Amino acid sequence: MNIDSQIAKISSFQHLELLANQIVEGFISGMHKSPFHGFSAEFAEHKVYNSGESTKHIDWKLFAKTDRLYTKKYEEETNLRCHLIIDNSSSMHYPKLKENQFFYENKIGFSVLASAVLMKLLKKQRDAVGLSIFSDTYEYYAPEKGSERHHRMLLNKLENALQIPKDTKKTDTITFLHQIAEKMHRRSMIVLFTDMFQPEDDERLFKALQHLKHNKHKVVLFHVIDKKTELNLDYDNAPRKFIDLETGDEVNLFAENIKKDYEKAVNDYFEKVANTCSLYKIKYVPVSVDENFEKIMTTYLVEKQKFG
Repeated sequence: MNIDSQIAKISSFQHLELLANQIVEGFISGMHKSPFHGFSAEFAEHKVYNSGESTKHIDWKLFAKTDRLYTKKYEEETNLRCHLIIDNSSSMHYPKLKENQFFYENKIGFSVLASAVLMKLLKKQRDAVGLSIFSDTYEYYAPEKGSERHHRMLLNKLENALQIPKDTKKTDTITFLHQIAEKMHRRSMIVLFTDMFQPEDDERLFKALQHLKHNKHKVVLFHVIDKKTELNLDYDNAPRKFIDLETGDEVNLFAENIKKDYEKAVNDYFEKVANTCSLYKIKYVPVSVDENFEKIMTTYLVEKQKFG
């Protein structure tokens, strides 16, 4: 069964953990058919016992069934610390969802489910995870831990982020990326979900991204967009009112009249972001809300391999 058919069965964010689990299990079971089959061993709950190792953690029940010696993996085997960062400004709550749409079909929903998926991967690999959520305030921070209680708390915070804000929330990306960077003392993988829509000077934003890399952290930037309308400006040629979700500014126009100029400006900006990330050795990954989550998971696996 493919990921899309699994996703279609679940429509409410109350099932965030269940949905994330199904996506991850589907991905892992399909690994042997893909170039990533070599990673599948990372998700084993047991590892083969090697002669000379301590017999303390041998799973004797499994030995009775298989006549082979395996040892269990335990929580203390954490070997990676990962901090997830989610931009929860008003622009991330675009597009406005219709009655029949799933929560992950807008930018914040996509980012929340992608984060839950990464949390599941981290949990399976006995890695520690932390979370930051920001908009015009630093809404939430939790340091990296690996306990079940910690995971439940983070899932609850992710679900809360899906609530549509009553007031307009602008993006203060620069301030909070610097604050998050100051909190990161032990070497970690830092994963940021944002649409990169912010009013500040680009150079200051890039300096804040660079700050995340201090102490030899690895930084992955998932640039989340609705490709159809934000990149391609794919509207019919009817007069429309466009509203800035963070400032409330409005403009009436025919999309057809500005489509060419708009798409060039957006592509130029995205290219600048990609080139700057490359310069700073930040992994830049554009993702659209109409994609599945395989790009998220394979990026994580490849970057973890490089983390060393």
